[in-house]
Amino acid sequence: MSTPTEPGQGSQAVADRAGPGHEGSRAAADRTEPGHEVSLPCRDRAEPGLSDVIGERRHLINLAYRLLGSLAEAEDAVQETYARWYAMSPQRQEAIESPGAWLTTVATRVCLDLLGSARVRRERYVGEWIPEPLPDRTEWVGGPSGGGAEQADPADRVTLDESVNMAFLVVLEAMTPAERVAFILHDVFRYPFAEIAEIVGRTPAACRQLATSARRRVRAAQEPADTAGQAGLVRRFKEAWEARDIEALVGLLDPGATMIADGGGRVGAALHPVEGGERIAAYLIHIATKAPGLTLLERTVNGRPGLVAQHRGVTATVAAFGLTGGRVTRIWAIRNPEKLRQWTADRRD
Repeated sequence: MSTPTEPGQGSQAVADRAGPGHEGSRAAADRTEPGHEVSLPCRDRAEPGLSDVIGERRHLINLAYRLLGSLAEAEDAVQETYARWYAMSPQRQEAIESPGAWLTTVATRVCLDLLGSARVRRERYVGEWIPEPLPDRTEWVGGPSGGGAEQADPADRVTLDESVNMAFLVVLEAMTPAERVAFILHDVFRYPFAEIAEIVGRTPAACRQLATSARRRVRAAQEPADTAGQAGLVRRFKEAWEARDIEALVGLLDPGATMIADGGGRVGAALHPVEGGERIAAYLIHIATKAPGLTLLERTVNGRPGLVAQHRGVTATVAAFGLTGGRVTRIWAIRNPEKLRQWTADRRD
């Protein structure tokens, strides 16, 4: 897994007086991502306009998804953030010098609370828990409304870069909530530690230590980001699976490869990781035999080449891959229907 790209290109702090219950924070004034426009600049002004406040939504969704690993939970966190904003009187809103900074502070704290409770929920989760997969922006289907592609709100689309590839998100899951927040805010969104300290209620030194610890975890799991090579390997994997060629699959899988499936207790899925290239290949051939008519499609999954399996025109599985040295080392197969709502359009191409 490669080190995440840096959505922020410089940071000019702006003061934020958040008001009672939401201590002030100093957030970056410019966190745009070249070519992607993840967030809008915060503006120094006395009277925040509606468009300025709503304009922060995409930045908040991007931040919350990286913090939570779930688009559904990210949407809930952002909704709660805006609910708190609109619960304030107009006078309190006008007293906040940077609404964008205030919204970021509150959203981060909501996510921090959710991360704590998520650990408890995931301990009771049926089988393995895998972050929610995201399609390429051209394949985005639903959005919060669950409608068709034409109804999807561009403001809710998560920008796909190295900070959302599946391997990276899985590493984040192993971090403590505090590590995850400090690392994402600093290394991905380029917030200074002084600002992070005000947001999370810790000292800058403590936040720096948390981010350093998280960074060590990320570096230990680094993989090369050869997208072109990955696409070719995933294509050969797809062809071998379609042909039910177990020898070819074994040849494409690292002997120590691991496959993890997430069904959430809602659909059939391996409850424990499948270890070893030969066992994985045998398992995949078994699945293909049990589900005649399975269609495999090459798709971008969280910014990297992956596969979508459709059965009778309905998306049943989205698979992300970890690839090293020209072989597949990790497969994350998401089957929980609740995590596939962005993939449910009938695409038989």
